[in-house]
Amino acid sequence: MPSAPARVVSVPVNQIREITQAAWAAPDSIVLSIGEPAFPVARHVLEAGISALDRDDTNYTPNAGIGPVRAAFAARFAHLSGVDDDPSRVFVVAGAQQGLHLALSTLISAGDEVLIPDPGYPTFTMTVGLLGGVSVPYPLVPHHGFQPRVDDLQQLVTPRTRVLMLNSPSNPLGSVFDHDLTRELVRFAHQNDLWIISDECYEAFTYDVPHVSPARFDAGGPEAVPEAVEARVITSLTLSKTYGLTGLRIGALVTPPGMETVLNNVMEATVSCVSATSQYAGLAALTGPQDYVSTALDHYRSNRDAATAVLDGLGIDYLDARGAFYLWANLSHATGGDVRTWTRTFLAERGVALAPGTAFGSMGEGWVRIALCGRTEELVEGLSRLPAPPLHD
Repeated sequence: MPSAPARVVSVPVNQIREITQAAWAAPDSIVLSIGEPAFPVARHVLEAGISALDRDDTNYTPNAGIGPVRAAFAARFAHLSGVDDDPSRVFVVAGAQQGLHLALSTLISAGDEVLIPDPGYPTFTMTVGLLGGVSVPYPLVPHHGFQPRVDDLQQLVTPRTRVLMLNSPSNPLGSVFDHDLTRELVRFAHQNDLWIISDECYEAFTYDVPHVSPARFDAGGPEAVPEAVEARVITSLTLSKTYGLTGLRIGALVTPPGMETVLNNVMEATVSCVSATSQYAGLAALTGPQDYVSTALDHYRSNRDAATAVLDGLGIDYLDARGAFYLWANLSHATGGDVRTWTRTFLAERGVALAPGTAFGSMGEGWVRIALCGRTEELVEGLSRLPAPPLHD
C-alpha cells in the first residue's frame, strides 16, 4: 500500500481526544477533559432546523453560505467588535476548525511559518503541519500571566513568517487580552507584514472584562493603528460554544476585502458549502432569543468559582480564568515531569479525566486544563480527588 506523505504522517495525536475517549470507555468516569456545553440546545434553534428538513430545504447553498446567515454573523461581529463588515466578506464554514483550515489554505505555502501560541489549541499546529507549513511556537509563561509578549514574537520572525495566530479568550488558558495588548499585537503584525488569524470562539464568555477583537485595530476598524494600510485580520467565529451547537458544525470567517474569490474557490474544493439545515438552525440562534447565552455564562462563572474554591482548599495553583470555560491548573507537584502519562494514571485510579497541558504545547508540561462547562456536582467531586501539594497533605 502506498505510504502517506510525511506531512500527514507527522500530524500529532490530539491528546485531548486521547484522554477523553479513554474516559468514555471507562464506566462512571467524570469527564473534565473536553469542552462540551452541558445545556440542551434552545428549542427555537431545533425547530428552525426541523422546519428546514420538513420543507426539504436540503440542497446546495452558495459556497459562502445563505445570505441571511452571513448578514446575521456580520451583525453579531459588528456588535462585538465595533467593526461594521459587509456580509459579502463573511464565509459560513463547517465549524471553527474547518474555518481555520480554510484560512490557512489561502495564506501559506509549503515551508511558510506560522506563529502559534504555546500553550495553544492543538489543531493550530496540526492544521499548519497538514498544509505543509511550519509551526513556530511563541511562549506564554506563568510569570507574565500566560500573555503574549511582542519582544518574544519579534525574535521568532523570519523571512518565511506569514501568519500570527491569536486566541482570546484562550483555550486552554481562560486568559483574555486587554485593549492595549490587542492593539500592540495588531501593530506588530502590520510592522512585520503578517496576517493575523484571530480565534474568537469564546467571545461570548468573559468574566468582568470585555472581549476585544483585533479587528478593531485593523484597517477599517474604529481604532486602526497607523501601520494598518490594508486589512490583515481574519476573524474566526463559531456557534459551537456560544449556543451549544458543537455537532451542527457551523461558524464563520470574517475576512478582509479582496479575498472573496479565492475563498469561494477553496471552499468549493473542500466542503462546497455548509449543510442548509445547520445554517437555518444557526440563523435562529443568531437572531432569536439569547437566553441560552446568558444562562450559560452564569453557569460557567459559577462553576469557575466552585472549582477555584476546591483548588484553593487543596493549595493547588491556577491561572485566574477571565474568559472561555476552562481553568488552567498546576499539577507539577504530582506529575513527575510527564503530565500526559499522569492524566492516564489519574483516570485509571481516580476516575477523572483532565486534559494534559502538553496537549497544548511543551509549555504546558505539569499543567492540566479543566473544563468548567458540565454539571457543578461532577466538577467539584472530580477536583476534590486531585492530589494536594506536599505542604497541604
